[in-house]
Amino acid sequence: MVFDPSVSMSTSERAVSFSGKGSSGRVILSDSDWIKPVEFFRNIDYSMIAIQFAVLLFSLSIHEASHAWMADRLGDPTARYLGRVTLNPIPHIDLIGTVLFPLLQFFVHFPLIGWAKPVPINSAHLRDPRRDQIFISLAGPGANMLAGGIAFIFLFILKKSWPQAREFIVYGLMPAHGSVLAPVLMILYYAMIINLLLAVFNFIPIPPLDGHWILYGLLPANAAAAFERMGSYGFIILYALMITGALRFIQIPVGWAIVLLRTF
Repeated sequence: MVFDPSVSMSTSERAVSFSGKGSSGRVILSDSDWIKPVEFFRNIDYSMIAIQFAVLLFSLSIHEASHAWMADRLGDPTARYLGRVTLNPIPHIDLIGTVLFPLLQFFVHFPLIGWAKPVPINSAHLRDPRRDQIFISLAGPGANMLAGGIAFIFLFILKKSWPQAREFIVYGLMPAHGSVLAPVLMILYYAMIINLLLAVFNFIPIPPLDGHWILYGLLPANAAAAFERMGSYGFIILYALMITGALRFIQIPVGWAIVLLRTF
């Protein structure tokens, strides 16, 4: 494709000439057509995306490291030998599920489900596989719930200690430009939101989420076997629920936390 600034057009127009196998032509574009993609990228708040992405990586690391730690405590050292009992996000990163899909969602707001590398579990090392699988599955979202609660407590303390923090939490007003309080508040705010969302989302009893393994361990053997057979349809079910808006309920605890912060 070749850019051709034709003199026959007005100053607010440009032409793109193209040629191919058996065809050629010219498309006239106004200045607004050229500016729209530029404006899209210019209007993106890259600092905010960087904060959200960093918090997401840390939150996923908390989640996966907690699974690995609990498995090790219950007799299976497999994940520990693979370096998964760590808050360093690198061992937990899946390039597509942890990097590509979340960044696409941050930029274009398209509904995508991200993931980290699953923690490997060898049930042969567990003392009571069905019971222990419940505790291992609970560890991930439980750790996210704890992390979200800690972020909530720090935000509450900052609100009571600094007027600028109170204005941010209650009225959504950012601290003065250059204030070190601004990034701290944003990190804590997104840590609370993302960790609570991860916790509630992973408690849903649909494969491959942790709630599926918790329910599997609680069901009688026959019912558990039947439940396990739906595993291959898990992502389809999750996307159907997401597209129809049925998963909006996971935002309820976040809403409660924000109301509590603003009220007290």
